[in-house]
Amino acid sequence: MPVGVKDKNMLKKIASLLLILTVPFFSMAANYQAGKQYTQVNEQRSLTPEVREYFSFYCPHCFRFETLAAKLRTELPESLPFVRNHVDFLPEATPEMQDLLSKALIVAEQLGVEQKIATAIFNYIHVQRATFSSIKDIRNIFVLHGVDGDKFDKLMNSFTVSSMAKRMKKNQDYFTNKGALTGVPTIIVNNKYRLNFATLDKADPGEDLKNLILYVSKLP
Repeated sequence: MPVGVKDKNMLKKIASLLLILTVPFFSMAANYQAGKQYTQVNEQRSLTPEVREYFSFYCPHCFRFETLAAKLRTELPESLPFVRNHVDFLPEATPEMQDLLSKALIVAEQLGVEQKIATAIFNYIHVQRATFSSIKDIRNIFVLHGVDGDKFDKLMNSFTVSSMAKRMKKNQDYFTNKGALTGVPTIIVNNKYRLNFATLDKADPGEDLKNLILYVSKLP
């Protein structure tokens, strides 16, 4: 069926609208440059897309960043998961205790209460100013937030959780040895590009960070 004059005018209006909507994105994307907003830190990208945050529960900057990180987890597409990677190199606690918190994070994820438990652990350290002295203290956090103690014990001692914690440690050591992970929080997209927080738009850092992640995630 031939397209009438009215149809042609409508198509032109739609095309103009799409152009208006896309120009800001391309203008924004054009401002993102390697070596400024992001840095390539690895030759190979991950097989599947991911946004990995290297952080520590003991890090006050990570605590302050958590609100923004939680927002990103809800706003990024499901095809681009936001993954936490706990580290063990902060001086505020022993590597053994930090390893237990890495496992606790994995257990919380396995039980579907990751955000709730992560918030509780952050608050325990930075708001209540309390100290984890043993695994019992971590267990109490879980129980107070409705997790069955026996389930916690079983998962904390499981091979799966232990293996996943070792993977976190391996990721940490890999980028530390490459000089790409010198502090936290650090975000690495697709195992290849590290983001530079210092360049974020101070007027709306959350939106700028989300757009930067989306842009970098499409790089080869």
